[in-house]
Amino acid sequence: MQVEWFASHVLPAAFALLPARLDSTEARALVTAICLQESALKHRRQIGGPARGLAQFEAIACTEVMTHHGTRDAAKAALTALLYPTVSDTGVHAALEHNDVLAVVFARLLLWPDRERLPTNLETGAAWAYYLRRWRPGRPRPEEWAGNWEAAWATVDP
Repeated sequence: MQVEWFASHVLPAAFALLPARLDSTEARALVTAICLQESALKHRRQIGGPARGLAQFEAIACTEVMTHHGTRDAAKAALTALLYPTVSDTGVHAALEHNDVLAVVFARLLLWPDRERLPTNLETGAAWAYYLRRWRPGRPRPEEWAGNWEAAWATVDP
């Protein structure tokens, strides 16, 4: 998927399902950069691994979003809006592979509990640190982050 299409179609649909306080240019950029870093917007299922969706969510991350006091209500509201009202944590994990809007909703919700403010376009290092804290990637590939961060900002704040 092209990053421009992702930014103009998937992001708005996903953020429309979330409380307004969760939407910002910084949030959209960080979610986009993470999706670029994790899947290059090409893989909804991790090659040789268990992660699902464009943000490459592990099952434990779904459970975290579904049970955290600050995110569970927004997660349940989005699931209901997308016609997954009774899905389990395991069911959410499976659904992320086939529903890009849901994957972005959960990516934003996984970022929400972090106590640090969202980084601006000039804070590549802070964005990298945010990603490492919240995603805990097995193979982080730091050499790709700056390009993904720049591409994300170019599409969400042209």
